[in-house]
This record gives sequence, C-alpha cells and structure tokens, in this order.
Amino acid sequence: MEWFNVGRIVNTHGIRGEVRVLSSTDFEEIRFAPGNKMAVFKKEDKKPTWVKIESVRKHKNFILLTFEGYNNINLVEPFKEGLLKITKDQLEEDDLEENEYYYFEIIGCDVFSEEGEEIGKVSDILETGANDVWEIKAPNGKKHYIPYIEDVVKEIDVEEKKIIIHVMEGLL
Repeated sequence: MEWFNVGRIVNTHGIRGEVRVLSSTDFEEIRFAPGNKMAVFKKEDKKPTWVKIESVRKHKNFILLTFEGYNNINLVEPFKEGLLKITKDQLEEDDLEENEYYYFEIIGCDVFSEEGEEIGKVSDILETGANDVWEIKAPNGKKHYIPYIEDVVKEIDVEEKKIIIHVMEGLL
C-alpha cells in the first residue's frame, strides 16, 4: 500500500486527548476535516493505527486534532512524534485545480528545455508564498531553481515523469 504523509504529531495539547500537528499537506481543510479517517504511524511502529478525526482547530502554527474514542491524554500520548498518513486511494483529483499537481507527482520528474536539452531531475519543491520553486538537480550535481510559473513551465506529463521548460535568460 502506498502512503502519503499529511502531518506529524509533535506533542499532546491539554488533558482531553488533543494532539498538536505540524501539517505537511496543501489541503488542510480537506485532510483534517471532522469525520475523515487517517493512519497514525507511531514513532517505532510500522503498523498503522486508524483514527477518525473528531474535532479540529488552529492554534499558533499548529493544527489541534482530537480523534474519536481518544478523549484522554493517556490515550494519545503514544502518538507523540508519530506521522499522520493517508493512502493513495484517499487522494481525490477533485482536490486539484487545473495545472495543479501533488508534490509526489512532480518530484522525480526529468526536466528538459524546449530544445530537448536535459536539465536535470526535480529533487524538491520550495513554497515561497507567491509561487512554488522547483529545485532541479543537474546530472553534474549542480542545483537549479525554477519558478513554477506559466512563462517557464511549458508542459508537464506526470505519467511520463517529464517536464518541458522555457529557459529564460539567467535562469540556469
């Protein structure tokens, strides 16, 4: 089964079973909606514990969650430092707008210029606020940073893991 991280439980919060989560998803309001199910992978465990979200609220830079049936700090204490994950079949294409992709679809794609020259492979995606920036690792190990904007990224084929970009002056 293929799993995708949506957050990390960094601590408990209070005594009523709330956990403090650092999100790693672009779809917090969908992923952490009450009633949704996800798996908790405890720090030393390879086997997931399935939980259903009972409540959610924001607090500072964290998301505070409670799970159905876990209404006590002693029940959620073992979840500390665990990962929250969903399965691939829980991803919904409806979550994405046109020209939006999941990170896992972009990372690992080969990047070529419009002329067919190999530039490298997408190794990371950096969120900047304005637009994402893709880190491209060239075959020689050098890193390039490509903004995900229409003027630069011309074609994305996630099935073929291939991206075509327009190399503007000073980009590489």
